[in-house]
Amino acid sequence: MWDWNGTLLHDIDAVVEATNAAFAEIGLPPITPERYRELYCVPVPRFYERLMGRLPTEEEWAEMDSVFHRHYFTRAETVGLAEGAAELLAEWRAAGATQSLCSLAPHDHLVPLVRRHGIEEHFVRVDGSRRDGPKKGKARQMAAHVATLDGFDPRRTVVIGDAVDDAVAAAHVGASAVLYTGGSHSRASLETAGVPVVDSLVEAVETARRVVEEGWAPSSGAAVLP
Repeated sequence: MWDWNGTLLHDIDAVVEATNAAFAEIGLPPITPERYRELYCVPVPRFYERLMGRLPTEEEWAEMDSVFHRHYFTRAETVGLAEGAAELLAEWRAAGATQSLCSLAPHDHLVPLVRRHGIEEHFVRVDGSRRDGPKKGKARQMAAHVATLDGFDPRRTVVIGDAVDDAVAAAHVGASAVLYTGGSHSRASLETAGVPVVDSLVEAVETARRVVEEGWAPSSGAAVLP
């Protein structure tokens, strides 16, 4: 089971650019990519709490979320997949294994983007957020996602993602997780999840296979082994 933003889609630069554009509109100082990766967390209001020293109000959150997505969506159309992502997806499917995509990106934005990159056929299901996922985290959404998957076996499922929240969501459904350093979190932040942390998607897939074969503890973003 794969995550999208920061995992399959290499959009960290676009995310930081959109974040700073949004910050400028709401009176917050800009943030460096390094600082972003140190502080970012899900649920996203907690990220703003780390920046502001307090949780945003409902009205502030709604404005921040709207402004960020307005800037981000114009940039997301131009970013590419992570290195080797398309090949890995095709190889996994050709080997007879299954994979799905579970993302907090808005569903109506996610599906056309996945299609544009020509990879939709590799997934048995693609689910984005239809409500307030970024505000609540991925656990509930992942539970709904796996409930739709035929033959879902948490012992043979690994989530591959770029955020600690991916590991939390994986554990919520009894799956394992592998976290990838190419996205929103620093390695130090990811290591707090207590799951394998890798620096490439190739390593992520190799590690996912070992996790299932050796029976490692549950974790995050998901590939189901044959």
